[in-house]
Amino acid sequence: MPAGDAFSPDQLHDLERAVRNAENASGLHFSVYVGGADSETRPFALELLGQLDDPDRSVLVYVDPAGRRLEIVTGSQAKRVVTDVQAGLAALTMQASFAAGDLTGGLVTGVQQLGEHARQLPMLHADQIHQQGAQTK
Repeated sequence: MPAGDAFSPDQLHDLERAVRNAENASGLHFSVYVGGADSETRPFALELLGQLDDPDRSVLVYVDPAGRRLEIVTGSQAKRVVTDVQAGLAALTMQASFAAGDLTGGLVTGVQQLGEHARQLPMLHADQIHQQGAQTK
């Protein structure tokens, strides 16, 4: 999470906790990049995603505060559980906070929202479902 001097230690802690919680909830990898792009925003965000350890199972949130740009990009497996609509909703949430001057709060809330969208639901096997049905009778 390149941040430079953009965040205080407490803000970095909040962002790291949001990323950790999203990863625990979803089983995906989350990264946040704050800074300027060397090129067009989306290709740059995709390039960053490709440089991650496990890009297929990753979600990258890229924000350029000075350029007022935001991209959420997902790897091939992450895209299966984080839809474009869900990413768009998280982006709207973040943009509202950014507009109010709260970069950290927007990132924390957006990452948490993405993690919740991708939450892994426990898998029940047929025998567990049958047992649960028998217990409720």
